[in-house]
Amino acid sequence: MLFGRKKKNPVKLADAGVVEWKYTTCGYCSTGCSIEVGLNDKGEAVSTRGVGNADVNRGKLCLKGIFEHELFRTAGRGRVPLMREKHFEEFRQASWDESLDKVASEIKRIQQQYGRDAFAVVSTGQIMTEEFYTLGKLVRGVIGTNNYDGNTTLCMASAVSGYKRSFGSDGPPGCYDDFEHTECLLAIGSNLPEQHPVIFWRLRQALEKRKFPVIVVDPRVTMFAQMADIHLAIQPGTDVVLLNALAHVILKEDLADRAYIEAHTSNYKEFEQLVSQYDPYTASTICGIDEDTIRNVARTYARAGAAMTIWTMGINQSTHGSDGVVAINNLNLITGNIGKPGGTSLSITGQCNAMGTREWSSCSGLPGYRALEKEQDRIDIARFWGIDPEFFPKQRGLFQTDIFPAIETGAIKGLWLIATNPMTSMPNTPRIRKTLEKLEFLVVQDAYADVETNEYSHVYLPAALWAEKEGCFTNTERRVNLIRNVVAPYADSKPDLWIFNQLASRFAQGRKIKFPETASAVFDEMRELSRGRMLDYSGMSHEKIEQQRGIQWPCSEGAESGSARLYTEGDFQHPDGKARLIPLPFIDNNERPDEDYPFWLNTGRVVEHFHTRTRTGKVGNLNKFSPTPYMEMNPDAARALGIEHGSYARLTSRRGDAVVMVQLTQRIAPDMVFIPFHFHECVNRLTLGLLDPYSRQPAFKQSAVRIEAIGDQDAAAVRNKAARSY
Repeated sequence: MLFGRKKKNPVKLADAGVVEWKYTTCGYCSTGCSIEVGLNDKGEAVSTRGVGNADVNRGKLCLKGIFEHELFRTAGRGRVPLMREKHFEEFRQASWDESLDKVASEIKRIQQQYGRDAFAVVSTGQIMTEEFYTLGKLVRGVIGTNNYDGNTTLCMASAVSGYKRSFGSDGPPGCYDDFEHTECLLAIGSNLPEQHPVIFWRLRQALEKRKFPVIVVDPRVTMFAQMADIHLAIQPGTDVVLLNALAHVILKEDLADRAYIEAHTSNYKEFEQLVSQYDPYTASTICGIDEDTIRNVARTYARAGAAMTIWTMGINQSTHGSDGVVAINNLNLITGNIGKPGGTSLSITGQCNAMGTREWSSCSGLPGYRALEKEQDRIDIARFWGIDPEFFPKQRGLFQTDIFPAIETGAIKGLWLIATNPMTSMPNTPRIRKTLEKLEFLVVQDAYADVETNEYSHVYLPAALWAEKEGCFTNTERRVNLIRNVVAPYADSKPDLWIFNQLASRFAQGRKIKFPETASAVFDEMRELSRGRMLDYSGMSHEKIEQQRGIQWPCSEGAESGSARLYTEGDFQHPDGKARLIPLPFIDNNERPDEDYPFWLNTGRVVEHFHTRTRTGKVGNLNKFSPTPYMEMNPDAARALGIEHGSYARLTSRRGDAVVMVQLTQRIAPDMVFIPFHFHECVNRLTLGLLDPYSRQPAFKQSAVRIEAIGDQDAAAVRNKAARSY
């Protein structure tokens, strides 16, 4: 019997008139896909295709990558610098010299009047690594403020903190190739098909070659959960309890790798004592997973010859985010699953160059995973840059999520935002709005003039998009890949590297320090600073990176290529060379549903949009799938409230309210709703934003709301449309 069509017609792409293809790397998520952008005979970008011989994506692209060439022509791009004296006045056009002079003079005024740290800088995960390094040199070595961070605090700070606590350094130890070798995959708070489709394709390719169990931990029945062998619908915010219980079973049933624990870890006794309190029954009453399932998952994971854990924002965006990452690391350490093929603890990073900012931006310290707290690190960088080591602070300053409260209290008077949009991305939007209004000076540097935060700026600097410039990104598996300049910057927008260099020249100390003008020259500095360190770049060059379609660090000078995994010999970055097993008591400080606010609010990504829709909201073939804010809701819960599929409903939290369209689905538990986080003036009007004590990352995913039907559906539709922004 034949199934399906007798004759299949392959999809045919229309001839776009491409006469030249230019190599680059996708500028959306952290997967790091190698792509080529096609230019027509007018030099216009008209097509995008995956690169077949690139190991990461092997010719594949997701929906966003397929239409990435359209970004160069999207609406709302910044044409020229803009200035105004007061909030909400009309902008006037300005020259680059005038606008940069203004920025420099305001930074000097604020620092002279209120102190060096009264001016703050918040960066991004979107610009080139060479630009991150240059920005770090400018902020740490010239401007001198210690209140400097990246918006990666909103997505990856808990992973960074957890890796440092467990292993002594940041840096994902595994790689995508581990899917080819693992015998068990545990995915926690990660919906790969929508968040990182090409990584999911790599997993499916591995599963087609040989079957191994896939276990997904997520409160929602995601696409990933639907294909899993086991789905654990956990109570929000209780991941640490589940992971402690898995460790409990593994130790009690003697399933641990005792030889690895003895040789490569410290603090075992304290860890064993803590997890002894988390027997499966006790844990089940807290996390909502029955005790037999906990035992089954623990045995499956521990008995696998190689087992790996992956996670994304479901772990990170929690008041226990850092502890959740440490608990994952604990699980892999006690089973000996670090540094070997198929055995890893792999955070799936969010933004295209979140790793680049972690490595080189100096947000949390100094370039190349150096720490402000270490005297020798301060001396080494000061000598390399040609400044006094005493210019550096001796510990890091405020995280992004602490910078905004410091504006509220008046400790920070000026702010520079670079390719980040806190009016949409930060929790508790009404509070952020009032905070930005308190600033004496705000400068927004972004490719789009209509980004929501620009409503509050005094100076707007139009930056070039991704492939309108040149440099490197680092992806989830530590692979450094190249972005070639595809087209010239739009109108009078400028590469971020040029902007940083020009601003540096307006400070006396900036004129003493060398600021290379080209990305390749900046990369040469980075290579020297990385030599002999864990993240060794010394064996790389732009040309070699392009030739190999990306190189994983460490890659020392003379090496043919990079290293797939870290800690392969069991040597870690703590002073004793061992990883730490860390006891993790569960502290239940979440906002929980109650009589007044009876629903859990969960947030996350959908495949067709990226972050705050600054870009994807303007690409028709992406935006058409989710053009309007919506929530997923259980049909039984909706029926009890008189809410119908496709109607509008109002959600209210203790912080604000939002109107969304309702999509009824059994994928959601009756006491929970899910809203994509991409829409301005929607989900983050509601979210709580309590902070993790280690990473200072907000708990976007654990808050409580009430829901009510709306009588006037026409008025609700108008409000919902306003929340779309575009």
